[in-house]
Amino acid sequence: MNFENKVVWITGASSGIGEALAYTFAKRKAKLILSARRIDELERVKKNCRLPEEDILVLPLDVAQHDKVEAAAQTVLKTFGRVDILINNAGLSHWSKINDLSYEVLKQIMDVNFMGGAMLSKAVLPSMLERKQGNIVVISSILGKIVTAKQAAYNASKHAIHGFYDTLRAEYGKQGIRVLLVCPGFVNTNVAKNSLNKQGVPINKSNKMIESGLDPLYVSEVILKAIGNNTEEIIIAGIKEKAAVWLKRFFPGIFSKIIGNTKLV
Repeated sequence: MNFENKVVWITGASSGIGEALAYTFAKRKAKLILSARRIDELERVKKNCRLPEEDILVLPLDVAQHDKVEAAAQTVLKTFGRVDILINNAGLSHWSKINDLSYEVLKQIMDVNFMGGAMLSKAVLPSMLERKQGNIVVISSILGKIVTAKQAAYNASKHAIHGFYDTLRAEYGKQGIRVLLVCPGFVNTNVAKNSLNKQGVPINKSNKMIESGLDPLYVSEVILKAIGNNTEEIIIAGIKEKAAVWLKRFFPGIFSKIIGNTKLV
């Protein structure tokens, strides 16, 4: 696919995979909308994209504030007239067992990871259906297919993503709507440091497996290739993560025993 002049809206664009996607699309001369909570970091990413001013819009947005999503979508449509590719990348993790997991943290994780993207997708869907074309890309996780301990809300949010977007594809695929689910394994981002503890405060603790994970720029290149190929789902991960997915599918009892004894940090 030729991405030149395609209008691409990226959430969670201030760091990690979202930031890498911004640079990768910018190299292809796409028109970008960059959304996240931190406007200073968005401005930094915008500067690094080196696109003409009229081809890039910084649009601060907290996707957990669902009542502001529709207005944000209208701003984008008014500015560019359309959204060719929506990338729901904003995400948040946590680190606490279910017995210690507060309602507030559970709700926050679901609001950001699942509800935020779902509401944003609903906001742009009518305009895509009117044009009979559009790509919705969702950055899920390998944890949308398997689970780990101490991340119940995160695991649940990613599993919910698969149910929602597989349904969206089934309902509107014949009307030109393409849906890509991206399932990364360990990627070198700040997701671990930003994970919430049981009090809802970022743990600010590094994770060696995350730090030694895939380069976000590599991940972004794979995602663009998948979009171009109209792929429905991709797993971008190492051998161990892919093996875990296989094991969970065909030998769930064995997987359950292994994951129960696995310590990630």
